[in-house]
Amino acid sequence: MLKHLTTAVAAAAFLAGTAFAAHAASHEPVKLRATANSNENDEDYDGLVVFKNYVEQASNGAIEVELFIGTQLCSNGTECIAGIADGNIDIYVSTSGGTANIFPFVQVLDLPYLMADDRVAEATLASGSGFVTTLQEMVQEASGGVVRLMTVGNTGGWRNFANTQRRVAQPGDMAGLKIRTVVADLPQELVKALGASPTPIPWPELFTSFQTGVVEGSKNGITDIMNMKFPDAGLKYVTLDGHAYMGALWFMNNDRFMGLDDAQKRVVLDGFYALQQATFASPKRKSIQAYQDFAAAGGDIYVPTPEEKAMFKEAAAPVYDWFKANVDGGEAVFDALTATVAEVEADIDATRMGESK
Repeated sequence: MLKHLTTAVAAAAFLAGTAFAAHAASHEPVKLRATANSNENDEDYDGLVVFKNYVEQASNGAIEVELFIGTQLCSNGTECIAGIADGNIDIYVSTSGGTANIFPFVQVLDLPYLMADDRVAEATLASGSGFVTTLQEMVQEASGGVVRLMTVGNTGGWRNFANTQRRVAQPGDMAGLKIRTVVADLPQELVKALGASPTPIPWPELFTSFQTGVVEGSKNGITDIMNMKFPDAGLKYVTLDGHAYMGALWFMNNDRFMGLDDAQKRVVLDGFYALQQATFASPKRKSIQAYQDFAAAGGDIYVPTPEEKAMFKEAAAPVYDWFKANVDGGEAVFDALTATVAEVEADIDATRMGESK
């Protein structure tokens, strides 16, 4: 099966590439500048490598993708989106927190306990879903038509609560813990709803903040925890509550995309599909070793029971009302997400029923 699939993918890329052969022979290649403020251990990088490889092969060299990993072109979400808007950057990836000041409604991805697992999240974020289409339309409108949301992938799996003090099995165990958040309202509202104290700390300062007790916990995926060596700073407890799927928003300059011909657009769109699938898969594999390393270092990993998970969701419920009331476009995007999740869950349940017969 794998051999046939590989052959089919190669054939598709070849057929797409033949459409570009004459063009490539007589024109300079289209060059796309893509950046991620991360490093080569990150899922964003994995996705960009897949995107670059697919687009360059499928276009038969008519499109070249230049990768800029780190802060070579821009250093934060505001700068990078500005670069997209003015055309100095063609493609940029960001977490929802990184662009919340520009597109506040993307924080919907940080709302807790709305997507149950990878299967639900990946179907919800599939291109063409009601939620993704709504999000794309809102980005286009908010940017005045200059920024295009191409796809939503993953960067780091699921956000879980981790801390230096004690095992957290239910919301009451969060009481009084100083939890690091980004400088954004929504994650701070969530931490407060669960009885803890939100403490905004820049990411580069988090290791030292754990050591000194400035903060006692965070909301991170296991790969980020291990890549940053947080156990060495005293982080000992991880609760797999999976409160948020770590979405990665892939933006492109709209004029740049619309300036491509139809064949080039198709290749780029298919390239983003391949990128998305790569970022969905990457955290699953990387997290295996990360969890093993965390446990081997003496870390405590706790999986809440279904009853305890329900307690977390109930405690966090006020955040939904806060989001709809305080975030521009919040109610519309919240409704789009919850409606799509309901459709996806129904489809998955129906599929399971059929496969179980």
